[in-house]
Amino acid sequence: MARADSQSPDIDFSSDPRLAGAMRRGSVKKNVAAIHVSGKLTLLQRKLSNVLLLNAYDTLLTQNRHQIDARTLALMIGYNSNDMDTLRDALRGLAETVAEWDMLDERGRQEWGVSSLLSYAKLKGGICEYAYSPALAEKLYDPKIYALINLNIQRRFTSGHGLALYENCYRFVRTGSTGWWPIETFRRLMGVEDSAYYEVFKHLNAKIIKPAVDEVNRTSNVRLTPELRRMGRAVSEIRFLIEENPQLAMFDIKGDHAVRESAVYAQLLGQGVSDRLARQWLAEHGEAVVSEKLSYISGKGKVRNTAGYLRDALSKGYGAQEPKPEVAPVPKEVVAAVEKWRSAEAEAEAELDRRIADRDARRRRFAAVEQAVSRRNPTQRDADRRLFLSTLADDLAREEFQRHGWASALNANAIFAFWEDRDPGIFDGL
Repeated sequence: MARADSQSPDIDFSSDPRLAGAMRRGSVKKNVAAIHVSGKLTLLQRKLSNVLLLNAYDTLLTQNRHQIDARTLALMIGYNSNDMDTLRDALRGLAETVAEWDMLDERGRQEWGVSSLLSYAKLKGGICEYAYSPALAEKLYDPKIYALINLNIQRRFTSGHGLALYENCYRFVRTGSTGWWPIETFRRLMGVEDSAYYEVFKHLNAKIIKPAVDEVNRTSNVRLTPELRRMGRAVSEIRFLIEENPQLAMFDIKGDHAVRESAVYAQLLGQGVSDRLARQWLAEHGEAVVSEKLSYISGKGKVRNTAGYLRDALSKGYGAQEPKPEVAPVPKEVVAAVEKWRSAEAEAEAELDRRIADRDARRRRFAAVEQAVSRRNPTQRDADRRLFLSTLADDLAREEFQRHGWASALNANAIFAFWEDRDPGIFDGL
């Protein structure tokens, strides 16, 4: 099945001519109440929910319906496939997921509410159209309590639990701690409150907490440290200490503060250029050259896409023909940071190609297993399932197979080995 691959390089949303308004910000405000309700969403659904909200944010309270080009939508969630069936399934999941909030209103009164995440969604003519219920739209737009989710960061996540933990912790980055959550609340936030397996803290810690914390620390702009509180011998509460992750600030190096204080940097932001891209251009070309290009563009009158035009002016040499002024050499550490970033992009592209190839090969193997199962009579199918279950020692693996059968992704390698043994050559030619 096609999936959103989070290892693709970052996208500069601010200079993409297909994006406008809120979509160019590259980040989305998510109300605390809304964040708390989506624990059971898949990784693709969670990313999709964030991008749809970003697209609609500026008109949440003024428009009943919102639209986005389906291919642009796929681009922004890192979904590298033309398989619209998977996109339809993800949209259906959002429409079927219930959002629940319990919070204080502006007068201090308790307010509880429930709504589907999307009131409807449809794909037609390459356009995705969707809507929120009025009550949920108000909560999503509420500027008083929100987390700012960076879409380039969310694209890097490969697990729904990792992204769920990031979303629920990031809004506390300025306070340094989430505060204590009862274990039952944490399980709900991670979407595993209905699983008896995860009622055992040892399982919850090994399969959810440790992998999710590891992914947040490797992938995002924050680092988490879990702390536990016990009642007797049982773990009763958990909290996460939060600090910024300096490894993810690729251009936040010596001299960066001075760059942000410069007049040219302020001019770039005023033209709609993102913070990251503004710093990159200043590092690569220097203030004098960027300032010259800004003056050149300002003399052109009204420009539809200033950021895109400025990018071309810098890369293709548009502007005055007089000799370029002498500028100070770019610091070595800046050059090293840029090269490191470019190398990471190339590695990410190669990793993406490998993942796509592995995904396609695995999909073909699952299809072969499905065909083999369809050729068996009901008695044989039941015997096959019982025999395979007897080979699984892990409780989680057994639970996943009971739920998903021969399509269980968690048991993929064991399933392929089982059918290779029963039907030698089943995967030849794949």
